[in-house]
Amino acid sequence: MSLVALRYRDRPDLWSRLPELFAGVWPEYNLHGDVMAGGRWERLHRDFDRYQFVLYDEEADDVVAAARSIPVTWNGNAADLGSGLDEAITGSFDTYDRGVQPNVLCAIGIEVPPRHQGSGYAGRMLDEVCRGARSCGLSSVIVPVRPTRKDRYPLTPIEQYARWTREDGTPFDPWVRLHVRHGGVIAKAIPLSSRITGSVAEWESWTGMAFPGDGDYIFPGGLAPLHIDRGRDLGSYWEPNVWIVHPTDITAEPEGD
Repeated sequence: MSLVALRYRDRPDLWSRLPELFAGVWPEYNLHGDVMAGGRWERLHRDFDRYQFVLYDEEADDVVAAARSIPVTWNGNAADLGSGLDEAITGSFDTYDRGVQPNVLCAIGIEVPPRHQGSGYAGRMLDEVCRGARSCGLSSVIVPVRPTRKDRYPLTPIEQYARWTREDGTPFDPWVRLHVRHGGVIAKAIPLSSRITGSVAEWESWTGMAFPGDGDYIFPGGLAPLHIDRGRDLGSYWEPNVWIVHPTDITAEPEGD
């Protein structure tokens, strides 16, 4: 196997494969976040092409991992990281439009297709994002991590969940744990990181559930409850995340369980 990290500007054709190759990686509702409306998705590749990465197997002509990221400004104080994914995305485009020079990279998604999950490619892709940030002169990579096991504990506040550890002292959540093993530092938990709204019919389609009355619901894949207001024909949900900071000169530790 011959793996290389490529940016969107290197091989834009590879990105057309991602929807099919990566189908099912994200819960359907996660593909409908409010903040990426208004052309921001298209701008991600047009304005920030140097910050979109894939891990490509040249021998098999196969994409085994992908990462999307945006340049942002941050003063290095954990308290000033902001309220999460949505704020990072809107702030990044605002910074770009005002001509302000960013100083850190925010990784908004690292994905591995289902057939390659468990092969260590997520950690390798994370390392490549850190190397890419360093090559662009950016001091850190910050990540609003979506904990992969939080859907089993949707009623537990994210601030409490982020503090959970295993008997060996490492983070309880597998994705958070991988970030820490690769040099990341947990900065803070964010309960209201990414806003997703839709009609009741849309949410029923996204989740495969019926929502017959008003109120809060636990749903498959959700990290927190969904609120349904049938009078307004509105389902509203806030996805929680955990901010993790990677200084770009950190060397990863060997992967474990």
